[in-house]
Amino acid sequence: MTRRIAIGGAVTSANYLFAKASQPKTPVNFAVPAHACDCHTHIFGAYPLFAGRGYTPEAALPAEMAAFHRALHIERVVIVTPSIYGTDNTASLDGIKARGRNARGVAVIDERTSERDLDELHEGGFRGIRLNLSNGPRSSVPPGERFQAAAKRIAARGWHLQMNVAPTVVTGIKDLVLASPVPVVFDHFGGASMLKGVDQPGFSDLVELVRSGKAYVKISISGANIGLPFGGASPLAKALIAANADRILWGTDWPHPDAASGRKATEVSPLKQVDDGEVLNQLPLWAPDAVTRQKILVNNPARLYGF
Repeated sequence: MTRRIAIGGAVTSANYLFAKASQPKTPVNFAVPAHACDCHTHIFGAYPLFAGRGYTPEAALPAEMAAFHRALHIERVVIVTPSIYGTDNTASLDGIKARGRNARGVAVIDERTSERDLDELHEGGFRGIRLNLSNGPRSSVPPGERFQAAAKRIAARGWHLQMNVAPTVVTGIKDLVLASPVPVVFDHFGGASMLKGVDQPGFSDLVELVRSGKAYVKISISGANIGLPFGGASPLAKALIAANADRILWGTDWPHPDAASGRKATEVSPLKQVDDGEVLNQLPLWAPDAVTRQKILVNNPARLYGF
């Protein structure tokens, strides 16, 4: 199978004997409400890569994503710029264009990103920025200061601040989140491990922030949790939903990049193969009533992303 991918900033062609981006295998077993949204996806393709990236994924393009969401009966999508592109949001922008009014984006920016750049990103469908305080590029600036600077930058735009953190970081920035001038969104269960359960350090602080209404959390299975029995997420998801169903978002993390494959950053890492039909079928187990699922899949994303 020949796939095009950008290696070290140059577009090349190579024969990679890897599986392409996964598609759902298990049919969805409940009525997905109209306008349901997958709040966490990525586009990977022939775009210049950030020299300081931690991995190089296979390509995963808008047409594949569209087929993926048709199988899941998901209409809307949020495309998040991944770390491999640094502050170049072109891949996400192209993905948004492909889905039109049913797509929004979350950008990565830095101090070189101008106000005009932010205006253009907003026009292109972006409604937030992603800040990686756990495993992104090393920074001499403390996490709290980075958080405050990022929140201040977007406060007047009606955007939100999306956080990729470890649970212990949630504890460290808890007071800042409570005082934040912008909504805060935590990725992937706030970095919680399905193996460690609700008593792991930092998770109770995440629950408290969700209960307060100051923070949203994406109940999306990713990273080290991929490959574990999906039922392991149930105690985490139920605790967060019980705390405040109005602050819960659902996402897939498609196309499931393997950022910790152990390969060199310049070597192509296969995408993880995940049955997202089976993953989506966990939602009725976490939220048995249709009203709560409507909030998680439709109402909350519409409010936060401006659909």
